[in-house]
Amino acid sequence: MGNNKKHLSGAKSIEQSSTPVLQYSNTPDLPKVRRTPSRFRNAIGKYRLRRDKACVACGKCAEVCSYGVHVKRNNKMAKPKDYLCIGPKCNKCVEECPENALSMENNPLTEVIGDKRWTPDLLISSWYMAETGEVPPGDIEYKIGDSGGGFDRIRFHYAKKPSRKLDVSKFSTKLSLNRRGDNRADVEIGIPVYGGGMSYGSISLKVMVARARAWNAWNSFTCTGEGGYPEELYPYDNHVITQVATGLFGVREETIQRVRIVEFKYAQGAKPGLGGHLLGDKVTAEVAKMREAVPGSSLFSPFPFHSVYSVEDHKKHIDWIKEMNPKALVSVKVSTPTDVDMVAVGSYYAGAHIVHLDGSYGGTGAAPEIAKKNIAMPIEYAIVKVHNFLKQEGIRDKITVIASGGIRTAYDVAKAIALGADGVVIGTSEMVALECIRCTNCESGRGCARGIATTDPELTGLLDVDWATQRLINLFAAWRIQLIEILQRLGMRDIKELVGRTDCLRHLDYEGSGVGV
Repeated sequence: MGNNKKHLSGAKSIEQSSTPVLQYSNTPDLPKVRRTPSRFRNAIGKYRLRRDKACVACGKCAEVCSYGVHVKRNNKMAKPKDYLCIGPKCNKCVEECPENALSMENNPLTEVIGDKRWTPDLLISSWYMAETGEVPPGDIEYKIGDSGGGFDRIRFHYAKKPSRKLDVSKFSTKLSLNRRGDNRADVEIGIPVYGGGMSYGSISLKVMVARARAWNAWNSFTCTGEGGYPEELYPYDNHVITQVATGLFGVREETIQRVRIVEFKYAQGAKPGLGGHLLGDKVTAEVAKMREAVPGSSLFSPFPFHSVYSVEDHKKHIDWIKEMNPKALVSVKVSTPTDVDMVAVGSYYAGAHIVHLDGSYGGTGAAPEIAKKNIAMPIEYAIVKVHNFLKQEGIRDKITVIASGGIRTAYDVAKAIALGADGVVIGTSEMVALECIRCTNCESGRGCARGIATTDPELTGLLDVDWATQRLINLFAAWRIQLIEILQRLGMRDIKELVGRTDCLRHLDYEGSGVGV
């Protein structure tokens, strides 16, 4: 199974020519990247290397490999760390082995992991970034999936070629979340990304704490989801969003008063028309205590808030939070129905600071099958619709638009912003950084064999909080590298310049395929 040791050691692409042009460097004002290898004995890579009995341990492979795949110890060659192999683009170890003892092949595991949206390459590249904080080398696709639609059909139209010498201090990825000018705090985050709502019960407490610590390091936010506010998150209050959902599980005045952002969850894109649900297998005694429920009983949130049927009702909700917590910003999470633009305008007039659009690709494997097959508008359509309508109403610069629902990569982040969002929310990408393999058994108490989306004590023991925290920090560092590279190639210096720049995008269905990712 897994090697559950703590790891916190030392600090074919569509566009083949786009090799990494930046490497993250530790600087005083940014979180430190530290190499954080897989917690499992046999990490999964795109390629597999075999060393046969002809090997005489000459060490030539270790000499010529630049990626740490081959290591010689005590006059013996260790098993290749083939998950670090970049494939045929290098192949030096195979070509220069004097005994012809090495061979390379595609890893057969890549045939059984992932799906069209989260391809094996996207999983493997995310694991690489979470380990190293760097953009994957070689031919591992880290920009797009294979869904045949959505962000996978959208490309950037670049103005410049990549630069190999960039002063990253001259680029800004910061985002201010309060644009109302209402004397509440001007909350600014370090990158235009924060963590979406995943509740205690849907994921383990260790994962919740690791997320809070990582987003704290990046001066951004994680969201509690609708399962209450565990005390273990209290040290990170300034970087936690507490969620008020229709079931009001674990909602208390004292926790609402702790935070800088409160989020109302009216609906989510993965299951519009359905409330949240947590099946009984995951409702342990600890989870039940937090949610004020009965252990072992399935918990369902109603849809919708039955106290909200108009903008005026909506305003009463927001006024309640503002009165209870005079410092907090209020976010409104909604799904993406056909009239989502009207919902966004209504949220502004109700007093919200943030309208959070949750599109159809989001959610976890815990969503019921009927919900997965009857989902909301794809997020790439909803963003444009809302952005343009808010502009027409003259209020676009007075509310922050945040998008979620299938944001997998830094390129998805940038595309969402170019379509009209100010920033994005992620969730599944964080789980993948912690070595989720997308088995979709999230809803079962013992279903997550990797100890992430589980409440089983034995399985949660597979994950170390320090290890998980650093993996998330590293992933966001690699994403920031890519966002800066995109800005440079578009002739921009600030991520805010990219908002609504649809002229920087091309769609393969209309423009052909000869454009960049």
